[in-house]
Amino acid sequence: MLTDVPVLPDYPYTLETLDNGLRVVVSEDHLAPVAAVNVWYDVGSRHETPGRTGFAHLFEHLMFQGSTHVARNDHFGLISAAGGTLNGTTWCDRTNYYETVPAHHVETALWLEADRMGGLLDALDQQNLDNQREVVKNEKRQTRDNQPYGSWLDLVHTHAWPEGHPYQHSTIGSMADLDAASLEDARGFYSTWYGPDNAVLSVVGDVDTEATLAAVRRYFGGIPAKGQYPPSPPSDLPALIGQEIRRTVPDRVPVPRIFVAYRCPPFGTPEFDALELAAIVLGGGRGCRLYKSLVLDRGLLQAPDGDVTSTWPFVAGATVFIADLPAREGADVAELEAAYHEIAEGLADGVSEDEMERARAVHTSTWLHHLATVDGRADTFSQFTTLFGDPGLVNTLLPRQLAVTGADVAAVARDFLRPDNRVVLVFEPAGDPEDAEEVGE
Repeated sequence: MLTDVPVLPDYPYTLETLDNGLRVVVSEDHLAPVAAVNVWYDVGSRHETPGRTGFAHLFEHLMFQGSTHVARNDHFGLISAAGGTLNGTTWCDRTNYYETVPAHHVETALWLEADRMGGLLDALDQQNLDNQREVVKNEKRQTRDNQPYGSWLDLVHTHAWPEGHPYQHSTIGSMADLDAASLEDARGFYSTWYGPDNAVLSVVGDVDTEATLAAVRRYFGGIPAKGQYPPSPPSDLPALIGQEIRRTVPDRVPVPRIFVAYRCPPFGTPEFDALELAAIVLGGGRGCRLYKSLVLDRGLLQAPDGDVTSTWPFVAGATVFIADLPAREGADVAELEAAYHEIAEGLADGVSEDEMERARAVHTSTWLHHLATVDGRADTFSQFTTLFGDPGLVNTLLPRQLAVTGADVAAVARDFLRPDNRVVLVFEPAGDPEDAEEVGE
């Protein structure tokens, strides 16, 4: 039973939908004279079609290369000159662009976002496409191809979801697909997905709600709605993988490292809430079961910089629960793996109330730390409005998750952290990566 229930903040917000379908969330916070502008487009790598993978991520780059009234690289220059910061990110379920600026420059950020929402095609030429295609290829080389253990993410996508599922490829996509992409293909992708009625705009900070909504209507109201978007790709699949899929990957790595992925219910479900707490009990921080047993008692696992286990907040059909297990130098990797499985499966036997209290406290701290900044809050408003149509989850999701019990955690461990529902990737410091052994296909 939950004791010492924390007093949680309640963040005010206003949600308005413009005539063109753009959903706008404004949340006032006058603690500091800054404001965050955050746009989520409801398009990510899972919306891509075969032969056209990597386009959502490519557009994260192209969106900074100019638009109708903004020259190439001026988006960065104008925000930097105003004393602000900016960036963009891509994942399977969305593409996101954001700026944090001194509050009196909020309209600069709104104007820039509106100009590229409605006018990117005026600047999207062959030179921009070729330049950013090379940037993406270099990013892939740096973060995947030439990075120790760099292929683990793509391998999880490949094996945790079946052929043809929209999560079966990662956001970086196929370099062959990007090489084959024409300017017409790129322009078509933008024309298909980038419109006000497929976006959420959140503004959080030292702003006036009515004045901000008036500015949003002024800058975004004239962008026409597209009216129709392709249906989401089918994502139905069995709840469980149905077997253990194992791959040994000889690679240029200093020590062995094991990644274990379990298929589980998607973000937004009660089971996912319980798995978030399970990840903390099992592998979150220095008070978790894995740290105590595998780092302190047995010396098999390297002391992690972050959490050993985590969940991915995917919404289409199923997501994954991940364990990242770098072996301590000289440790027996088979012994490490066996010990991990024993501890993970042991969650099904029960979780103490002390463990649950710690997990709730850790989860609350992480959550509130993220929402303490205007940019974190703006991103979360955009996330919940895009994925669930409910910005109010910013205030209601944490209490729901804090109600998870030890019995709930044991139940999801029993149902999902099991041998017939896992992908095991074992990286070993030997041989040619092309010699990887693959079983369970």
